[in-house]
Amino acid sequence: MDIRVLRYFLAIANQGSMTAASKMLNVTQPTLSRQIKDLESELGNQLFIRNSHTLCLTPQGMVLRKRAEEMLELYSKTKSEFSQITDTMAGNIHIGGGETKAMKIIASIIKEIHQKHPEIHFHIYSGNASDVQERLDKGLLDFGLLIMPTDVSKYDFLCLPVKDIWGVIMRKDAPLYKKESLTRNDLINLPLICSHQVLNPHLTYNEFKNWFGKDFDKLNIIATYNLLFNAALLVEQGIGYALGLDKLVNTMNQTNLCFKPLYPGLESGINIVWKKHQVFSAAAQFFLETLKKTLTKKQSDNNA
Repeated sequence: MDIRVLRYFLAIANQGSMTAASKMLNVTQPTLSRQIKDLESELGNQLFIRNSHTLCLTPQGMVLRKRAEEMLELYSKTKSEFSQITDTMAGNIHIGGGETKAMKIIASIIKEIHQKHPEIHFHIYSGNASDVQERLDKGLLDFGLLIMPTDVSKYDFLCLPVKDIWGVIMRKDAPLYKKESLTRNDLINLPLICSHQVLNPHLTYNEFKNWFGKDFDKLNIIATYNLLFNAALLVEQGIGYALGLDKLVNTMNQTNLCFKPLYPGLESGINIVWKKHQVFSAAAQFFLETLKKTLTKKQSDNNA
């Protein structure tokens, strides 16, 4: 499967037209048509269906688009890594993670490295634990931030010296606003907006479900989210209460939102992980060494 042909395929899939793709790629339509036919023959499946004046992907074409995007991204990352093998500290570092205040630690490392080596560039991918792990396993990320509990047995990892606090984001005119914290009984009848992860049936250990106990299925979960910022917009509209982590949404005085922690308290640790036996680029290795030194210093300062 040729990289060039995959680029042709993606261009047609994204443009929805052989003509538009031909102009964008500066390749004749007969050439594109022949390459797609050869690709369909190689895969033994039809990839496009002509619908009026546009080309639509078949189910098999949709699968290939996802895989083609991943292959081209990995190809680009690999090519970049080879071009970085020079005497100059330069290159690209790819980091993925969910929404967590632990990203502040990573941001401080990025700032320190950028000041010393401006030729190192960072690419941040936001996603939940399963998204990050999938991209790590495929080699699309160098490092991933995983909020515990997550199975990290197949990775090397470092524990970051920070814990995220679970709670509920609500409007300041909500009936429960005056409470310092919220108990299990407070949550029973609330219209809740929860992360997809909270409802993931494949989790070996569900921290919130374990905290809530046997009546978890009685919760009134009216919506789910992937990014807490979007959930906060629903809360602002009075749709419900968002279950999430502290410090990720602005709840300062000038906003109509506030955060109430759970009681008994629920906290999640954060690990930064990478593939075992990973062969890092010089830039990624430098990032890891800088992170280790920073964490060692923080621990030393705390013990002093």
